[in-house]
Amino acid sequence: MSRIGNKVINVPADVTVNITAANFVTVKGPKGELSFQFTDRVGINQENQVITITRKSDVNNDRKLHGTTRAVLANMVTGVTTGFTKQLEIRGVGYRASLDGKVLVINAGYSHLVNLEIPEGVTVTLPKNTDVILTGIDKQVIGEFAANIRQVRKPEPYKGKGIRYKDENVRRKEGKTAKK
Repeated sequence: MSRIGNKVINVPADVTVNITAANFVTVKGPKGELSFQFTDRVGINQENQVITITRKSDVNNDRKLHGTTRAVLANMVTGVTTGFTKQLEIRGVGYRASLDGKVLVINAGYSHLVNLEIPEGVTVTLPKNTDVILTGIDKQVIGEFAANIRQVRKPEPYKGKGIRYKDENVRRKEGKTAKK
C-alpha cells in the first residue's frame, strides 16, 4: 500500500488542471504552465479541486509508479503556485561566480573558467559572487541544474573548499598529524 500515492492533491483556486484520456496533464497557475505525460499504468482522477491517483494492479512496478506519479503531480501544482528555490554557496580563495547573459561563469580554481548554460525556465541570481540562487517552477530542472553546478567542484572534506548547497553539512576530516 503506497502511503504517498494514496494522499489526495488539493488544487488551489487559481490553478487549473487539464487531464486528457492518455494521462497527459497540463497545470496552469500564476507562475506559469507545466505539462507531463504520465504512464497509463495509473489512473488520474479530478473531482472539483481534488486530484486522486489510483493504480491498475498491485504489481511491484505499479506500486512504485503510484507514489511517483502523485509526487510529480503535486510538485507541478506547487511549482506553478509558489515555485522552487535552490541556494548554493561557493567556498574557497578566489572561487566565484558571475553571469554572462544566459551563461553562468564559475571560477573554481581550475586553469579555465567553467561556463554553464542556464536552462529555460530557470532564473539565476547572485546576491554575492559566492552565493548562487536558482528559482523556477519545475523542480526537476532546478535540482538537475543545481547538481550540475555542484559537480563543477564538489566540497572536499579537508579544507572545506568547493561548491555546496546552502544547508549542506560537509563532514570535515582531520588532516595528517606530525609524529610525536
